[in-house]
Amino acid sequence: MTSYLTGLIGSGIGPSLSPALHEREADRHGVRLVYRTIDIDVLGVAPEAVGELVRAARSLGFDGLNITHPCKQLVIQHLDELAPEAAELGAVNTVVFRGGRAIGHNTDVTGFAQSFARGLPDARTGDVVQLGAGGAGAAVAHALLNLGVDRLTLLDTDPARAAALAEALTARFGPGRAVSAAAGEAADHLAGADGLVHATPTGMAGHPGLPLPAALLRPGLWVAEVVYRPLETELLREARAAGCRTLDGGGMAVFQAADAFRLFTGLEPHTERMLADLADLAATPA
Repeated sequence: MTSYLTGLIGSGIGPSLSPALHEREADRHGVRLVYRTIDIDVLGVAPEAVGELVRAARSLGFDGLNITHPCKQLVIQHLDELAPEAAELGAVNTVVFRGGRAIGHNTDVTGFAQSFARGLPDARTGDVVQLGAGGAGAAVAHALLNLGVDRLTLLDTDPARAAALAEALTARFGPGRAVSAAAGEAADHLAGADGLVHATPTGMAGHPGLPLPAALLRPGLWVAEVVYRPLETELLREARAAGCRTLDGGGMAVFQAADAFRLFTGLEPHTERMLADLADLAATPA
């Protein structure tokens, strides 16, 4: 039987559903896939150790790795090659080992875009506010502008990071499409926005809480979440209570996983079955 050895590097990834998603899909194809979590918190190492972990995985015969917070940007300097989308984003969430080389990809852009088109197909996209400009934030921002958002306002606790991403997006998509603002200005920008996208770790099982005051949420505003574990974050609960249309992070998790599975194995994933897997798995407490 054909077999694959894969894994996930990141912080606080114990509750991740990626291992089960990949292993269940492999079973449907009649192949063996082992997917291991490599949690830097459990190992007691800093995010900068991602390079050493990637080298170790390559030496141990891994076929590929997923990379998540906070290593998506740090891993780049340790790779031999970047696929065009990863180079453009400056963030990697999938590493494939081929012919002795470590090649970085990013499946977050297509993952979010497919999820948004499926879950909020008729949402207004004139003016959108995004919280978070890190690795996931960069991917989501590219996806939003590709989807036709007219103006994207980026807020981050690190203003320089938001400004740098806005500059990079402007260079690709043109003047006025992306701007940055201080995190404390969320109220001003949300007042007239069509939608809010949350792309920070806040709300994850290991980082509970709200990324902004619930009082800023209102009917007419749609809210899209990147966090998927738990599937229903505090932000989504408050958003629904405020009358907002919502999109959870499950779709993005599945579609990016499906694209990664294709890169790891060369097999065509069954995305609808993977969506059903996600719903089943997410029903289990984190």
